[in-house]
Amino acid sequence: MKKIVLSLTFFIAAVAANAQPPVQEKTQMERERQELQEEIKSLERDYNQIKKQGKASLGELNVLLRKINLQERFVNNISKELRLIDDDLYRSNIEIYRLQNQLDTLKIQYAKSVVYTYKNRSNYDYLNFIFSATSFNDAMKRISYLKQYRKYREQQAETIKGTQELIAQRRKQQLSKKETKNVALKNQTSQITELAKQKNEKTAVVTKLKSAEKDLSKQLKEKQKRDRDIKNALAAVIIRIAKENEIARKKAEADEAERIKKTTATNPTVTPTTGDKTTPVAIKPRVVKPNTNSIERLNSGDIKLSGEFQTNKGKLPWPVDNGYVSIHFGKYKVEEMSIIGESSGITIITEGSGQTVKSVFDGEVVAVHDLGDSKAVFIKHGKYLTSYGNLSSVTVSKGSKVATGQALGRNASADNGNGGQVDFMLLIEAKEQNPELWLRRR
Repeated sequence: MKKIVLSLTFFIAAVAANAQPPVQEKTQMERERQELQEEIKSLERDYNQIKKQGKASLGELNVLLRKINLQERFVNNISKELRLIDDDLYRSNIEIYRLQNQLDTLKIQYAKSVVYTYKNRSNYDYLNFIFSATSFNDAMKRISYLKQYRKYREQQAETIKGTQELIAQRRKQQLSKKETKNVALKNQTSQITELAKQKNEKTAVVTKLKSAEKDLSKQLKEKQKRDRDIKNALAAVIIRIAKENEIARKKAEADEAERIKKTTATNPTVTPTTGDKTTPVAIKPRVVKPNTNSIERLNSGDIKLSGEFQTNKGKLPWPVDNGYVSIHFGKYKVEEMSIIGESSGITIITEGSGQTVKSVFDGEVVAVHDLGDSKAVFIKHGKYLTSYGNLSSVTVSKGSKVATGQALGRNASADNGNGGQVDFMLLIEAKEQNPELWLRRR
């Protein structure tokens, strides 16, 4: 009897365990949805800022494309939630079906035991069952059996009650899941409508840009020319720093060799076998060719600064308080146009020119480069370099030590005349990096 009750208990527990939704997947999905909502909200602020300018721009198109991408991911996230809910409802239905069948079986068994007990309900029948035993031990076994049978009936009743409660609980959970599904469906419909609206806006912006494709192409070519100028200037800075480092290293080696020479002259060594004094051997400095791709100085301060910069990847502040990325890092092609290009950094558009441009980390100004109609500031952070281009004015000079968030100058107007602009680049020694991976998410 005990085996039957235990098997039923294990069955119910196993079914209940299998009916649980994939909690980890659900948690990850909810976290992703929250992150998408925050990023969409941030882009919405940028987009509203762009729309105030009134004129279609590449920045507006890029923000819209990013919004559409996030919106599609958001809709897919809701679709995934709906699939999880449907799977959960399906598993719940199976569980309820099995539990109901099990409940029917339990009731039948319990009914049989009740009928049997009713037919043998008189005390005479119980006494006759005990006293008909062939021995004392047999009589004790029969008494124990009667006790177990009574306990079994009680356990049967408890199991039936527990199964009924479990079925009621699962049905209640189903109602809650169905309500959640209805909310998700309404949200999905709303987000799909918003997605369609954004795609229509994108079509309108592309149409406007195509009508001014020549002007846009000219602006981007001028931007690429300015980027090449900055890259050449950065390359020259890297070579200069590398040479300075090499001169400093050679001087340090020469000073060390001289120190060793003086030490051996005043304290000649003694051979271990004869005890004779040996002639000091002059130590020649090791000759190493300068590495023009390396700017990291051989001192603990710069090594420490490089480590701190690396640790803050994804957490660096933006070079301007408010702005949005109009041109992203790397190769790009303007939507539905023949315009293609490649950006060595990112172009940040601000609401207007004259906005304060700030250093993203502690460092040293290694150059202030004149671009003709604007300026660029180069800052070294150990082996890292950051460049801040399209500045109308500069408040620092070469050799200045700067702190995180310190003002470097003010930005000039954007290439298309809408707002202000900052061209921001980030390099590890001579290798260009995607700045958006280093800046903190807004």
